[in-house]
Amino acid sequence: MNATRPQADEAPFAPVTVRAAAAWFLDQRTLPRHGTVKAFEVDFRQALEQLLTRVEQLAGGLPADDVPRKVALAGVGEACRRLVEPVAAGLHGEVNRVKRLARSVIALCDHLDALSGLRMCLLCDKPLEDSDAWELYQQAGLTGGPEKPGRVHAACARTVRRP
Repeated sequence: MNATRPQADEAPFAPVTVRAAAAWFLDQRTLPRHGTVKAFEVDFRQALEQLLTRVEQLAGGLPADDVPRKVALAGVGEACRRLVEPVAAGLHGEVNRVKRLARSVIALCDHLDALSGLRMCLLCDKPLEDSDAWELYQQAGLTGGPEKPGRVHAACARTVRRP
């Protein structure tokens, strides 16, 4: 363990946390310092290693012609390609390379949720149970991208609506 973060075997892997970190990194409008970029790269690489294993295991249990399986394995392939990208020239190039890792983190978290049958509320990021009342919700995409449709708890939807 170092002074700032525990070793990987001291804390359980939490896709929600790493997804939030990746989303935060993608939303940055200014170039972070080189050390910050490197720290996020290390975290994203560690997360991708665990996500790759989990997604491949879940996909392996599905029929070969299953569409979510095929999509997840395509995401696995893309993440593997991004993991072997060489270091880019300059801070701007490095930030873009680490942003691609962050996008793979988010994509694999989504595939993990889809393959495991887990659905998360887009507002509170807590699981939607079968017994929960829910509503459809359009979430603005990261960095001005397309909207992401999903579900939210009915109670969460009421907290963001204006009368």
